[in-house]
Amino acid sequence: MADGSSADSGGRQTASVIITWVMAASGGLIFGYDIGISGGVTVMESFLKTFFPSVLSKMADAKQDEYCMFDSQVLTAFTSSLYIAGLASSLVAGRITKAVGRQGVMLLGGLTFLIGAAIDAAAVNIEMLILGRLLLGVGVGFTNQAAPVYLAETAPPKWRGIITTGFQLFIAIGVVAANLTNYGTSYISTWGWRLSLGLAVVPAAVIILGALFIPDTPSSLVQRGKLDEARVALRRVRGSIADVEVELIERSVEESSKMEEGAFRRIVHRRYRPYLLIGVAIPLFQQFTGIIMIAFFSPVLFRTLGFGSNTALMSAVILGAVNLASILISTFVVDRYGRKLLFMVGGAQMILCQVSVAWILGAKIGFDGQATLSKGYAVAVLVLMCAYAASYGWSWGPLSWIIPSEIFPVEIRSAGQSISVAVNLGITFICTQAFLAMLCSFKYVTFIFYAAWIVVMTAFVAFFLPETKGVPLESMGELWRRHWYWGRYLVDEHKHVGTP
Repeated sequence: MADGSSADSGGRQTASVIITWVMAASGGLIFGYDIGISGGVTVMESFLKTFFPSVLSKMADAKQDEYCMFDSQVLTAFTSSLYIAGLASSLVAGRITKAVGRQGVMLLGGLTFLIGAAIDAAAVNIEMLILGRLLLGVGVGFTNQAAPVYLAETAPPKWRGIITTGFQLFIAIGVVAANLTNYGTSYISTWGWRLSLGLAVVPAAVIILGALFIPDTPSSLVQRGKLDEARVALRRVRGSIADVEVELIERSVEESSKMEEGAFRRIVHRRYRPYLLIGVAIPLFQQFTGIIMIAFFSPVLFRTLGFGSNTALMSAVILGAVNLASILISTFVVDRYGRKLLFMVGGAQMILCQVSVAWILGAKIGFDGQATLSKGYAVAVLVLMCAYAASYGWSWGPLSWIIPSEIFPVEIRSAGQSISVAVNLGITFICTQAFLAMLCSFKYVTFIFYAAWIVVMTAFVAFFLPETKGVPLESMGELWRRHWYWGRYLVDEHKHVGTP
């Protein structure tokens, strides 16, 4: 195998190169905006009165149990329906990439999201609302599949963590923008929710414009036989070493073309099993950090804990801002200290915060949910949730996008990323649909549940995840061959080519 280090590490980073990365990373905007907006509009009384009047009635009668006032499967279906569509579209996106490339998939995602946002803003019944959510989900599935891999394939290894973190950074920017929008529109008593949902066309337009002005990735172009365009694209982001890199990519794609099977069937073969297992485990574990409480339901959670409607929305803004600041910190340390250290430190902090919140809620609200928090304890919960959001922001948040986008060999990269995104969105659907019912049933023990999962996933990362910092994509296989456990699957891997 040719040495990828020289081929994957150089290149002069010009303004046009940086703009290309920023435009690609902006694919995270629509996901972030939707995460923030959906949780906020569900505490607006005008929105609930229009679509979910039963929830308003329950709120009036919820004095006996503060944990259960928002427990409604129809209400959570509004949030979670997007992720079923996202799951399906992310799997389809892997095949569409073969025809139109990663740039084309991002463009399709932006267009579909824009249409969905317009339908939701004009919705007059639940059916129309859910239809818009499903189209939003298609847009999210497409962009989440394409954008992180685009960044990983065009970034030099020494900066790949920083550049790929840009996707999570834009997710966080979208969340903060949505939370601020919700806070502002909450003062518009009758149609503020329509403005919140309709303004989703803005991040969609940013992605559409961005996708129109960036080239496709060299790997994607080579896989579609467009070698000359691949050299131009790679020279744009690498400089004089482009021909060397295209030769490496060509060789890798050539080897994969000798296999008659498609990437989705090939990925289950023994030689790809380590990549597949990690590519599934990381996004699965990400959702079991409990981030669902912050990402989608922080306004609802703070209303449950006794905050007023507008105060709950402002608390969500604070949480989003803390998360954004922590991701900025992550961009400066992820390629200096590595992925595993951030996983370890972030995991320990999240466990401490979750257990502390559970202790406060158990001691002050109890299991019957009849009491409310005093102002001092409510502020303490907010501070702990901010600390939790920060620890997630510099660990599982960005790393859950970085790891899957960089570990898969080029011949299965689209399929691997599709599966990883599908797992992420599928588990997100389950968690969003179950969270409010879980909070109603488990009460404060919900936080202990997530803390226990963080213990498990932190141990998993410590033992089973190789450190990928600074490793060229073309040399990733050698890293896995040296791993104490995964190496057994990759020893004499040519012997296993085509062997399930």
